[in-house]
Amino acid sequence: MGMSVAVYFSSSPESGNTARLLTSFMKGLERGGDETRTFDVKEIRPSPCTGEMHCWFKDPGSCYIQDGMQDFYPVLREADTLVLGTPVYIPLPGEMQNLLNRLCPIVEPDLETREGRTRARVRDGYRLSRVALVATGGWWEIENLDTVVRIAREFAEDASVPFVGAVLRPHAAMALSPQGKPAEILEAAEQAGFELVSAGEIRPETLATVSQPLIGQEDYRQYMNQMRAGGGG
Repeated sequence: MGMSVAVYFSSSPESGNTARLLTSFMKGLERGGDETRTFDVKEIRPSPCTGEMHCWFKDPGSCYIQDGMQDFYPVLREADTLVLGTPVYIPLPGEMQNLLNRLCPIVEPDLETREGRTRARVRDGYRLSRVALVATGGWWEIENLDTVVRIAREFAEDASVPFVGAVLRPHAAMALSPQGKPAEILEAAEQAGFELVSAGEIRPETLATVSQPLIGQEDYRQYMNQMRAGGGG
């Protein structure tokens, strides 16, 4: 039995699009046999990294900043899977970027060059063996999520941990509302989590179901503009 830890940002922790998609994905991980724990970045409230590299050179593996990350590091030490959950805020909410920067202490500063890129590895004592992403975007096109996928993948590759997939939902404002296909999409997100644990990978067909287009681009633009004009209702 493995352990999956999710850390996410959502403006509406229980009903927001990111939280709903992530909850379904984590249910799938549990159905596959993983123990799961979920953390809201807003509750961790990670301070910005100061860039002094204290965690690499002065006290290796330890961050001197005293905040909610000090409770998160021990949990992450026991995790096999790290799931990052985020909406796209051109490209990330500030708190989520702070958290990613503050993961530097879990990386060993023994640098290597692989395929022309500088890489490191997760420190001994951490079980982390895969990183996944769950992300939602307000724009119609899935390409709006490309930067977030690149950030998550780059973190994983810098730490020499496999990046195992991105569960993406564009035009989420409609897709997870009654006008969209919320049941089908959330069911596919749960299936994605199950496949990751049971088969070690997520089928492209499952990811495609989560991110399927549901409306034409121009129609969606009008839908969003009407929501704005009506105060978001």
